[in-house]
Amino acid sequence: MFVGTLKHNRATQVVFGSLTVLFMLLAAGDFTGNHTITTAGFVGIFCGLSAIYSAMDQIPNEEYGKSVLPLG
Repeated sequence: MFVGTLKHNRATQVVFGSLTVLFMLLAAGDFTGNHTITTAGFVGIFCGLSAIYSAMDQIPNEEYGKSVLPLG
């Protein structure tokens, strides 16, 4: 999905890029048994906050045609 966002705005790229990193960290932690890696919650929090930021502009833009926040 991240590769598909390369033609979209930067905010969407950040959301899917951080989601990719999060999944890779969680998989690596599960595969190696290293519980330090599986505490990748900070990456998940960043991903969620960036998704909220992206949605705060995309929803009003689709519904009302007004851009609220810069998405890049």
